[in-house]
Amino acid sequence: MANNGGKSSPLEKAAGLIVDRRKAFYLIYILLIIFSLFSSGWVKVNNNITDYLSEETETRKGVTLMDEEFITYATAEVMVDNISYSDAEELLRELEDTDGVKEIAFDDTTAHYADGAALYSVTFTGEAQDEICETALDEIKEKTADYDVYISAELGDTKADTIAKEMNLVMLIACVIIVVVLLISSRTYMEIPVLILTFGVAAILNKGTNYMFGTISFISNSIAIVLQLALAIDYAIILCHRYIEERQNMEPREAVITALCKAIPEISSSCLTTLSGLLAMSFMQFKIGFDMSIVLIKAIIISILTVFTLMPGLLLSFSGLIDKTHHKNFVPEITKWSNGVVKLRHITPFIFAAVIVGAFFLSNNCPYAYSYTNLTTFTKNESQIAQETIDRTFSKTNVLAVIVPSGDYEKEQLLTKELENYPEVDSVTALASVEAMDGYSVGDMLTPRQFSELTDMDIELVQLVYSAYAAEEENYGRIVGGIDTYKISLIDLFDFVYKVTEDGYVSPDAETQDKINELHDKLEDGKEQLQSMTHTRLVMNLNIPEESEETFEFLNTARDTAKKYYGEDVLLAGNSTSDYDLSTAFVRDNLMITILSILFVLIVLFFTFQSAGLPLILILVIQGSIWINFSFPTLENSPIFFMGYLVVSSIQMGANIDYAIVITNRYTEFRRQMSKYDAIKKSLGLAFPTIFTSGTILAAAGLAIGLLSSDPAISAIGITLGRGTIISIALVMGILPQLLILGDFIIEKTSFNLKDIRKDMRERIMTGGGEDET
Repeated sequence: MANNGGKSSPLEKAAGLIVDRRKAFYLIYILLIIFSLFSSGWVKVNNNITDYLSEETETRKGVTLMDEEFITYATAEVMVDNISYSDAEELLRELEDTDGVKEIAFDDTTAHYADGAALYSVTFTGEAQDEICETALDEIKEKTADYDVYISAELGDTKADTIAKEMNLVMLIACVIIVVVLLISSRTYMEIPVLILTFGVAAILNKGTNYMFGTISFISNSIAIVLQLALAIDYAIILCHRYIEERQNMEPREAVITALCKAIPEISSSCLTTLSGLLAMSFMQFKIGFDMSIVLIKAIIISILTVFTLMPGLLLSFSGLIDKTHHKNFVPEITKWSNGVVKLRHITPFIFAAVIVGAFFLSNNCPYAYSYTNLTTFTKNESQIAQETIDRTFSKTNVLAVIVPSGDYEKEQLLTKELENYPEVDSVTALASVEAMDGYSVGDMLTPRQFSELTDMDIELVQLVYSAYAAEEENYGRIVGGIDTYKISLIDLFDFVYKVTEDGYVSPDAETQDKINELHDKLEDGKEQLQSMTHTRLVMNLNIPEESEETFEFLNTARDTAKKYYGEDVLLAGNSTSDYDLSTAFVRDNLMITILSILFVLIVLFFTFQSAGLPLILILVIQGSIWINFSFPTLENSPIFFMGYLVVSSIQMGANIDYAIVITNRYTEFRRQMSKYDAIKKSLGLAFPTIFTSGTILAAAGLAIGLLSSDPAISAIGITLGRGTIISIALVMGILPQLLILGDFIIEKTSFNLKDIRKDMRERIMTGGGEDET
């Protein structure tokens, strides 16, 4: 292939270099694959969706502060069914004697024993990521192996391991589907290994380079490879089909070079819309959108580079086998469909208009969920089954933390009592309200006489301790004026007494020393969980759902109550506050995603078709498919995880519009030589194999993710992506051709170059140059 009097263009020279230096590229890719196999182990995965909230949200501030200043011990719920209460007590003693178990809450109330089932609330001696907790849980499983037991706990990488196993199965099924679809749509058998090898390399490189981001979300880590294959495989198909077409008239080397030169502009234009949709996600306030955006954008770029630099060499290396393995076309002809589309052009577009108007309102009333509590998945893992069984037998727990400044135990006690009076609150755990002994709480203020009676310490010794405490606090007025009425909180007194006894300034008897040591250990444990140098954490157990309007209203009530004592320096943190912050961010992100994805894609289409009207028709069809897609949850009254909408709407706009571009490209090309009816029929026939291949793979991959993943966020993305792709294919193959026919006049009037072409064609016809086909 040569232009300009035999001189090669820069693109042809680059293509020739890629083909002729294919062995060097093979070596480069082999080295990159080896590196990626090692570097994929460096990728850190974040399983906590709350971490992707904006740093300005209350939940993120509260969680960050708690992580920095408090210890949150790992917990587990162990339910043993079909057990008597006496046997449950015996089992309790056995479970308590487990290394790594700090304490187990169990009693005869309905919170722990109901309908012949015992619920043990286990607290471990470490945090969720500590190995000792996993070891202790394994030992608990061994001790309860002979019982009908259900265990709910998220320790270590349990969630990541579960998702990884599910995604391995999804990947296997997706690969089978891809091979089957390629067998149907391919022109030679040998092109299938070339395609699989190309994208296998791209997938490995993308997974191996994720380490450059430091940490990625569990969602990105789980579905990136499957979506990469589904979104970008048509780039390789375009190049492969171009090569087979050119091979009919050229030698293998020239055919590869020519095919690559023709495919680069076509593939580059196609991928821009996909990248545009993915780019829109990066502007989400909920940062998991940015996380998915950069991972998938990198995946698309790596896929394109692999197609441009590795696949040409593979095509040439396997050209002999490709030539020998041609087979008949298995893709059915769609002549009847095309004729039907043309005949119904005055009916179905008006039905479509009515449908999308209704879909617009239905999708805007989509029942979104911001937590996993109200969601179900087709596949359930062991932990989900256990949690559902526990929730059916015992009441669900909803924990909310109130974080306030530390140092004023009286305020803390007053706030605790006021919060406990709300009907939505079952209990409040606060350090100042922890019972010390004989009905006294550690936050209570005691005189020397009261403390002496409580601890059985000699009154003179207690007065000496009080005087020493006043001196350390530089409260000399109390020493001079008398300390008999001086009140000090129990927690401060115990700390001070422990300190002076440890330093040897005071020597109580052995029994008193044991009491002091015991109380000190108890208080230190409480402080680690509930009090830092600057903040105190009150933990409430609520009896209201994790996510509901009632719950969101109570958050304001609890916040206002705490502000009465501590002003604006109050933070709430918990699953309910996370849900509230996510719902607030969704309103902004939804609007942002919709506007930016349409705007970015519109700009790409504007320059691709050099038309003002044509892009609007394409956008209308795909946006219509998005509205219809998200009408289903409303019609089914089935909540959908909010992130499914945000992610899928941007992917659907960026990726599914490629199908519309394929038909429209063909139509504008054929419209220059034939009538609009013949042009659309031929366009549909030629575009169908590409749309069938790419669309089937994307829809199947999405549905496989949705049906096989037990994580509600991942499942929601898969189901909606699969369903949305099927809807998009139906509208692109049915409604878009009719809109192109009906809007042909508008397209011509708003096109920057088509008008001149049509004008030249008419002039040629009028002068006898051809038959009027307009």
